[in-house]
Formats: sequence, C-alpha cells, structure tokens
Amino acid sequence: MSISQEEMRPSPEAMLKAAQAEESNGDRGKLRIFLGYAAGVGKTYTMLEAARQRKLEGRDVVAAYVESHGRAETDALLEGLEIIPKAQREYQGVLLPELDIDAALARKPQIVLVDELAHTNIPGSRHEKRWQDIEELLAAGIDVYTTVNVQHFESLNDIVTQITGVAVRETVPDSILDRAAEVKLVDIPPEELLQRLHQGKVYVPAQAAWAAQKFFRHGNLIALRELSLRRTAARVDDEMRSYMETRAIPGPWPVTERLLVCASGSPFSEKLIRTTRRLAEELKAQWVTVYIETPSLAKQQQENRERVWHDLRLAESLGAEVATITASSVPEAVIDYATRHNVTRIVVGKPTKSRWREILRPPIVDQIIRLSGAIQVHVVSISGVSKSTVSSRTSKSKKTVPLYEYLTSLVLVAAATALSALVMPFLSPTNMVMIYMLAVVVAAVLLSLKPAILTAALGVLAFDFFFVAPRWNFSVNDTEYIFTFFGLFIVGTVISTLVAKGKERTEAMRERELQTESLYYLSRDLAASVDMESVMAAVLKNISETLNAKLAILVPCGELMNISTISKSLTLDEKELAVADWSYRNRQPAGAGTETLGSAELLCLPLHTTARFLGVLSVKLENKSDYRSPPHRRLLDAFVTQISLAMERVQLAQQAEQAQVLQARETLERALLNSISHDLRTPLVSIIGALSSLRDKNLQMDDKRRQDLLSGAWDEAERLNRFVGNLLDMTRLEAGELRINKEPCDVQDLIGCALAALDQKLGNRDVSVKLSEGLPFVSMDMVLMTQVLVNLIDNALKYSPSDSSIEIMAQIEANHLIIAVFDHGPGIPEPELKRIFDKFYRLPVPEGVNGTGLGLSICKGIVEAHDGNIWAENRSGGGLKIALQLSL
Repeated sequence: MSISQEEMRPSPEAMLKAAQAEESNGDRGKLRIFLGYAAGVGKTYTMLEAARQRKLEGRDVVAAYVESHGRAETDALLEGLEIIPKAQREYQGVLLPELDIDAALARKPQIVLVDELAHTNIPGSRHEKRWQDIEELLAAGIDVYTTVNVQHFESLNDIVTQITGVAVRETVPDSILDRAAEVKLVDIPPEELLQRLHQGKVYVPAQAAWAAQKFFRHGNLIALRELSLRRTAARVDDEMRSYMETRAIPGPWPVTERLLVCASGSPFSEKLIRTTRRLAEELKAQWVTVYIETPSLAKQQQENRERVWHDLRLAESLGAEVATITASSVPEAVIDYATRHNVTRIVVGKPTKSRWREILRPPIVDQIIRLSGAIQVHVVSISGVSKSTVSSRTSKSKKTVPLYEYLTSLVLVAAATALSALVMPFLSPTNMVMIYMLAVVVAAVLLSLKPAILTAALGVLAFDFFFVAPRWNFSVNDTEYIFTFFGLFIVGTVISTLVAKGKERTEAMRERELQTESLYYLSRDLAASVDMESVMAAVLKNISETLNAKLAILVPCGELMNISTISKSLTLDEKELAVADWSYRNRQPAGAGTETLGSAELLCLPLHTTARFLGVLSVKLENKSDYRSPPHRRLLDAFVTQISLAMERVQLAQQAEQAQVLQARETLERALLNSISHDLRTPLVSIIGALSSLRDKNLQMDDKRRQDLLSGAWDEAERLNRFVGNLLDMTRLEAGELRINKEPCDVQDLIGCALAALDQKLGNRDVSVKLSEGLPFVSMDMVLMTQVLVNLIDNALKYSPSDSSIEIMAQIEANHLIIAVFDHGPGIPEPELKRIFDKFYRLPVPEGVNGTGLGLSICKGIVEAHDGNIWAENRSGGGLKIALQLSL
C-alpha cells in the first residue's frame, strides 16, 4: 500500500504546535530531571556523573545546591566542580542552608545543579517552593539538572498516600515533568535499595529504622517503582507521538478526548481533580476544571470560598484549563459548557446523601447523567475522606441565620393574629388566611428563606389554634380546613423560595453590574486621557473607588522601577519595591495572594500588551483573602488589560508626535540650509573674488579700483559677521543661555547708542526722535536692548524709500516704557503681521536689499527675556510701526 505525498505532510496543527514549542523554549534554559521512586536509588549520584561528563565536554557547570547526605562516594563526585555557597536563612532561631538563587543568577553558568526539586523553601524566601526557583533559573536561559521522586508529583499524591499510608506534603506540578527537555529514570531493584538502607547509605540509623517500618516496605517500593516506570513510559509515549505528528508518520490516531470536572469547595474536590488528571493522562486528553457559581453559592462563607480557590489553583498547577461560570442551575451550566467546548467525558463524585434526601432533592450527579446525552459521565467513589472531616467542613460552610430574623418571624405572626382578631367579627375564618399570607410575603421580602418558611408554618398553627373551631386547641372538626392549612403552608413556602431566589439573583446581578460599571467608567476615563498623567489619575480614582484599595503604578527607568502614581496613604518600602522589580523582570504576578514572595503586603501585576511590558500595578486590598478571590483577580486582570492598552496608546501617540516633530525639524533644517547657504555663499564668493584679484600680480589696476575691491570685501565681511552673529544669538536664545544683566539705563542714551552704531548706514536719512519729558531710568540690559533698536532701525532702513524719514518715539504708558520705530515703507499685509517675528521669515524685498530673516526674531527673544512684549502694526498713512514694551 503506497502513501501519497499529501499523506506524508505534517498537518498544520502539528507544525503550529512544534513552532510554538520551539518559540516558547527559544530563550529558556533546558530542564533535565533525574527521576527515582524513592530516596537512595542514586539520583544525586547519577546527576553528578552527568555533570562531570558535561564539564569534560567543555560546558560551564556549577553546583548551586547538592545534598549528599554525608555519602563519601557522592562527595567525591563534587570534587572539581565549582560550588556556589548556600544561603543561610534563620528559621525559629536556627540557621538553615538554602539555595542562593541570586548568586546563581549572577554567576549565570551554562548548567546549574539544583537537588531536591520538591523542597519547600524556608518562610521568607523569594519563592515558596524550590521548583519556582528553578523556573526563574530556566527563564534566565540557564540549563538546570535536578532530582525528584515520583511520589512528589501532585497528580499521584492520593495514590501514594493510599499505597504507603504516608501523606507526602511536598509536591510539584506535573507540568514541570511535561516541560522537561529530558527525563532520566534512575532505577535499582527494591531488594538492592533495602540493602542500601540497612547499610546506612540512605539515612542515619535512627531514621533508617523508622523508614523501614513506615515507608521502605517491599510492597511499597514495588508499587512506587511501577509508578515511576509508568510515568516515564507515558512521557516517552508523548515524545513518540509528537515525533510522529511533526514528521507525518502514518499511524492509528485516536480521537481527541476532552474531560471536565467541577470544583465545589467540598472535601472531595481534590480527589476528583487528581483522578481527572490521571484519567486525562491515560487518555492523552485535555481537561478543564469548572466552578459554577450560583446565586445561593455566591453567599458562601469565606472558609468554603477559600477552598474553592485552592481547588482551582490545584487544578491549574496540574495542567488544567480553569473556568468560572455564573448560572442558576449547576447541572444545566455543566452540560451547556461541555456542549460548547466539545467535552467528551464528565467526571463527577458519587453521591453521599441518604436515599430519602435524594428523593426530595435529586443529586446533581443524577441530573447531569439525565442531561448528558452523548457525553460520557464517570462517577468516582469519594469515600477516602473521613466523615468527621466532612461534617466539620460542612458545618463550617453552612451559613447561620441571625437570631433576630426568627424573632421577627414570631412578631409578624403575632401581628397577623392580632389583626385577624380585630376583623374576626367582619370576616369568615377562610378569608383571614389572606392576613397570614400577607405576613409570609412580608417575611419573604424582609427576611431570609428559613425565617420566611417558619413564618408560614407558625401562621398555619396560629390560624388553627385561634380561629378554627374548636378554638384554643389544634384539633379540627371541619376537614376542609386541612386543605386550607396545606394551601397556606405550600403557597407560603413557594412564595418564600421564589422571593429568596429572586433576591439572590438580584444581588448577583448587582455585583456583576458593579463590576461592569467599574470597567466602563475606567475605560471611559482612560479613553479621554491624552497623556500619561491623566491615565494615572484615572487609574488611581477608579480602582480605589471600585475595590476600596490602595495602589501604586511603577514604570521602568533604566535599571530601577520608579513610582509613577501612588495612593496618598500608601508607602512602598524596599521589600515591596523589590517584589515589583521581580514581577516586572520575570513577567509574572508576585506578592500577596501568589506563590512567589507571598509574604509581601501588596499584589504586583505586570502591565503588558502583546508588544511590550510597560510597568507594574501594585495593589493593597483591605481583606487579605480577596487576593486569592477569582472575582477580584478577574476584575484586576481586566483592569490591568485596560491600563496597559491605555499606557501603550499614550506612548504610541507620544512617539508619533515625536516622529512628526522630527520630520518637521528635518524639513526646517533642509529649508534652513537652503536659506542660509545663499546668504553664506554670496559674501564668501565676493570676498574670495576681491582677494584673488588683489593677489594676482599680473592684473594691473589703479588705486581707485584697488580701494573699491577692498571696500567691497570689507562690506561683505561685515555682512557675513552680522549673519553669523545673528545665528549665534538665535542659538543662545533657543538654548536659554542668554544672560540678562539688568541695570538702570537712560532711554536717551539707549537711542543714541543705536543711532551711532548705524551712522554709516543712515547717511543723509532724516531720523526724528521724540521723547516724552521726564523719562525715568529703566532697568534693562543696555547692550542687548541697543542691539534690539539697531535691528529695528536697520529693518526700517531696508524696507522704506531712501528719501523717506525714520521716526523713533519713547514714552511712558501705564507704568510701562514704550519705544516705537516708524517708517514710510509699503507696510505688511495684515495676515503676515504675526509672522514677521518667526525665524527665517522674509517678505518679498526690493532688489538690492539683503537679510537673513533673523533680526526681528532676535529682537523678540531679547524683549521677552526682559519680560516685555513686542509687536508690529501698519500705520494709517502708510508705513510700518514696530513697538516694544518694558516694565518700569
């Protein structure tokens, strides 16, 4: 049978899966696990042998934490390997050795040895578990060799307990084994291991005797060995199937299974979750853990809610997809979710209620089976938890009704009885039932379900005792009243139940509405924010009001994290800043409510989008249990997403604005070069031409011709000097380097100095100066203001006829000095008046008039540096007026 080329091609799903795996492991280190079934099989010894082999191959190998337990042959293998000193941490007054993760990260070898993967760190360490330390080392690009026994994997915890009778407290998620690059099984026969135990090569004699009695029994070791072999075989099978998929090797592909299990916070949930994990592993299937939150469950006491959060975290650590759903019916919600997500099998627990209670209220298991249709339902026995534990936890989770509600029900029945006694002469006993019905309705509206039902029951008894013949006892002569009693009680109970459910649903909807409303207001405020300050203000306002929390947002600045915004009453110490820094650098939540640096007071959530990481949101909630609350975490995650998008939008807008500024600057620079190149080249060409003529000894010229060339070169050199001076002055103005040395100056001297500087240019031009009498001394920089007047008068000379006069006026108006220069030129079009003070702006000029367009710009800069004002306006009779104003 031949196989076509199409059949030999890998499927797109397999290629995508392989590409995603390669991309996710691109920058990460590789994890090699040495797996055994019990202590003493030689995991550490084998790990050290492999490490020495890698060192001989030229790899950089460092031992960060190796526990030899005093075995000489193991210590011998450590010789020649670089060892990172262990950190000493104090616990209950005793110094204990611990992995120094900071030293390992700073050393950054190619391979680091970290023994005992399932170890629990000393309280106060950065991470709660050692496997989290290893995850951080892997994220830093360091390969890790580690050791672990099979009984420490979370999914096998209850099986190991059942086999050995010893509950293993230190566990690691199964996903660690799934993500390992290589798993090496270290195996020896149980008989040889027991021999090593008796020889003292596993534990010291006192511990060895206890271990031989409790754990190291021959049957236990055989069972544990089988578990390790099966777990390793399952991983090998996964690798084989992945190899076949990526290379399109034909074979019998099984139908994909998908399993679902519910978390309810009951004592049996953990066992159901672990059972589902094992079943999913056997079936090579995906699995999901769902928590259905009904209106009645939404009011559970905190103890049970924490158990639900614990169950969800356990399922997530075992590799499950976790979902929380709000619905009114648990069975319908489970079947609806299973139908929409292609779930093929549902795992449920066996009912524990008595048969008569099942008749009154069918178990959820039966309802799921009835609605399941084509979906298979696996019913698991849950008899492993003791009844005392179940009863204690159940009693804790039951919600107690306040005593005053029961007293209120008694008052309502008494009031109904009193009112019935008043209207008894006017109504028949049957009609008085409505008064008691009214009392039941009031109780249902004001009180909870149980007091409302009590009101209905007491109402029946009171009606029978006080108003049904024979009165003053509970006997009934007329059997028709029995139906009245049952009707009153049943209708009252139904009304109470419906009203209670309606109140619960209303409260649940109100909670959802508040969350939606808070997200809406935050989104609205963030959408209206145009800069980072307004974004921070919107975040501070909305999150503080919604969660009644204190918060801070930290953004990276070089190697440090700077506080961008913070609540008024919140302070961050070095520890909290270090947690935020770790969260940002490792791209993971940290702090309160997490398993990383959980002793911190704040929860740190990294702010990120698909393109970049922007900072960290640190939140301090009033109730510590809210840190682990799924509703609070979902709301915080939504807030983080909104904040990240807003921050990225502002940053992108700023980058776009900067790009536009750079583009405008480049355009201006090109225009500047084009403008000044002519103004620089023209005088230089004239000067070079005159000097070359004067240097030419073969060129005969008279003294007049020679003098004309020298005069022309001198004029062009002065022109070039003024141009360069103007450029330098403009540069100093824009850079803020212009120094103003104010001192009292005479206005008449100021005008005289300006006219003297322009004496040659003025020639025979008529200049009229009008000064008000009694002009005071004005505080100004004499040199700079002289330059201003020189530029204004020079501008008037250029743009007015040579036979016209120039007028200068100085006067005092409203405690200000006004100096104005008038000419009789053509003036300036009105739209251009405000632009004449811009850099390099020039109007079409008469032929022979040169300039750079910087003179008036320099005047404006100098006047504004004196806290003054300058403006231009056309004269009514023709010409232009440029005036400046200085404070006295």
